Amino acid sequence: MIIAYCPSVKGLERIELSPEASLPATSIWIDLVSPTHEEQLAAEKLMGAEIPTREEIASIETSERLYLEPGAVVMTAQMPIATRTIDPALSSVTFVLNSKRLVTVRYGEPKSIAILSRKVQADASIAHRGPAVLFAMLDIIVDRCADEMESASARYDELAVEVFGQGLNTRKTASYQVAIKRLGQIGLQVAKMHDVCTSLARMLLYLNTHARRLNLTEDQANECKTFSRDIHSIKEHGDALDNKLNFLLDATVGLVTLEQNQITKLFTVLGVIFLPPTLIASIYGMNFRNMPELEWQQGFLFSIGLMLFSVVATFLFFRWKRLL
Repeated sequence: MIIAYCPSVKGLERIELSPEASLPATSIWIDLVSPTHEEQLAAEKLMGAEIPTREEIASIETSERLYLEPGAVVMTAQMPIATRTIDPALSSVTFVLNSKRLVTVRYGEPKSIAILSRKVQADASIAHRGPAVLFAMLDIIVDRCADEMESASARYDELAVEVFGQGLNTRKTASYQVAIKRLGQIGLQVAKMHDVCTSLARMLLYLNTHARRLNLTEDQANECKTFSRDIHSIKEHGDALDNKLNFLLDATVGLVTLEQNQITKLFTVLGVIFLPPTLIASIYGMNFRNMPELEWQQGFLFSIGLMLFSVVATFLFFRWKRLL
């Protein structure tokens, strides 16, 4: 599907093209959503640059995601949607940019694209040039990255309160299994955001390097540097959160281990408590002919009482030593 954005009085007019419709020559932003071969060729003809296919986007190496075409600069970057998908093609967007137009190629539904679509249709202050649309998108993407990192941080805080405040119920194995699983999910989200930030930082550096080729204004060049600093700050936030996740994981496993050791200790003490009555029962179970209490009428009650006394005495001893 091709969605073209053409100049209008209020901003850019969104035009969803049918398969047989031709691409308007006045298009400023061309959004290719899971394009067919014919749609891709139409965009390539207007841009004067080759557009990578889905297979190329999925298999492209990190070091080759940024390159020059005769009529444009081609850049592939991961989007914040990467935190929810492992498919490189779904979580990446390819930007084909020259001084006049912007083409985006995507196979997923990044929220940043939907936000930008509404913005360019309502905001007449955005210049009708490809770089201006791209910088509006970068502003949205950086905000989305910050939101995703804040979301991971909030989930961490919630889990930390649960672990250190309420504690984990080790009588139910699922309680600490769920806690460790949630820790792993937050860790994966943070790790993917690292990849997103690294991808965007490389793209911004490459974009700034070719500022003259794209006729970027001085303000746009400064925005590149500002976005780079913002991405760096988000990445540092992720590094700090990653350290906190490792600490919480160690603490969670440590708390579970302490509780399990307490249970093991309880069984050990109980075994020691019942050792004296076991010894007494073993002695009186020998059935020797000359045992003094064998013919005694109260012998049975005496042995039972002796065993109960040994249990109580041993229990009180452990309580005195604060082992129970």
